Order: sequence, then C-alpha cells, then structure tokens
Amino acid sequence: MQLKALVFDAYGTLFDVHSIGARCEQYWPGHGAALSQLWRTKQLEYSWLRTLMGRYIPFSAVTRDALAYACEALGLPLDAARSEALMQAYRALRPYPDVPGALEQLRAGGRKLAILTNGSPDMIAPLVEHCGMTKTFDAVLSADALRTFKIAPQVYQHAVERLGVEAAAIGFVSSNGWDALGAKNFGFRVWWINRQDAPVDRLDAQPDGILKGLGELPARLAA
Repeated sequence: MQLKALVFDAYGTLFDVHSIGARCEQYWPGHGAALSQLWRTKQLEYSWLRTLMGRYIPFSAVTRDALAYACEALGLPLDAARSEALMQAYRALRPYPDVPGALEQLRAGGRKLAILTNGSPDMIAPLVEHCGMTKTFDAVLSADALRTFKIAPQVYQHAVERLGVEAAAIGFVSSNGWDALGAKNFGFRVWWINRQDAPVDRLDAQPDGILKGLGELPARLAA
C-alpha cells in the first residue's frame, strides 16, 4: 500500500539525547557521558515500569526523576538549580546533522509528517520550536494524551486517528529498537535507525528497513 504519512519518534531519532552530555560535563567534569547514558536508561525504564504499573506521570516528571536517580547512583550532587537547568537543556537538544535536510526532502514528497513521542507537551513543543521545525510537521503527537507510554498499542493508534490514515499506509521511523518493533507489531511499516550496529531485538518482528541515519530514508522511499 502506498504510504500516505511518515511518523517519527523524537528522542534519539530526530533529536540527540546525548547532546546534553556537554552540559552535564560542565557541572560534573569527567562524568558527563556516564550521567547522560544512565539518565537516558532510567528515563526509558521508568516509562516502561510506570506503564506496566498503571501509575502514569508526565514524561517531564519521569525525566526529572531519572536525572535524580542517575546523579545519586553516580554520587553526583544535584541541587534544584542544576536540575532545572538540565531540564531546560532537554528542551533544546540538537537534531542529528542529517535530520533537517532529510525532513525537507520528505516533506516535498507530499506525505503527511508527524512526530509521535512519549515526550509530554511541556517538553516536546519547546524542543520542536527551538529547532525551527514547527512548520515541518502536520502534527506533533504525545502519548500524554492517553496517559500511557509507548510501546502500548493505543499510542500508535493515536497516530492513526489523529492523522486520518490507516496503519498500513503509515511509515514509522525510530532509532529505538523496542519502539520500532512495537510499531511493526501494531501494523505500521517501519524503518529502524540503527546507528550503533546493534542486533535486532528478539520481539517476534523485523523492521521493514534498517538505516544508518534519517538521511538515507528519502532514497529508500524513492527506490
């Protein structure tokens, strides 16, 4: 079926979550990379665990809790001012270098473009605006509207309903393997951005395509 829409994950797919590492390094020299990595790991774990427990809080709160845990685990002092500054930095992450050009090409293809993210509106809206992408997307969709997180199937259904496009006509792009396969299980066509040459997760599905970066997608679709 011809694709009518392309839907993108945000964190780690369009925006580099580890670009925040430089700010972490300023605060705690020698620990920036480790903090950024553990922060991201706990952020994801907390979203999955809260979904399973049915104890939803917005992704911004999850992110703040994950930061507090990561700092305590690494023995790094965290005061309110640094916590707030790092949360603000999360609203100004850098897009990957190939992302702006690729999105421009993809938008010229006439398909609807959308973001589907766990990020709560107070996080994702400022980030999209900061990166100058407000007019790039037809919709910026947050799992917050459903008070749950990906990979709950209803989050992917949210994109179907909001875009008015059936699942089989939606292409989904994520750098998170669990997210890519969750979307594939739901019924999207899926491209996984695999920047680290990781193996495919054993989740009874395979992505339709594997990319090194978003910049490869326009040529793949043209082919």
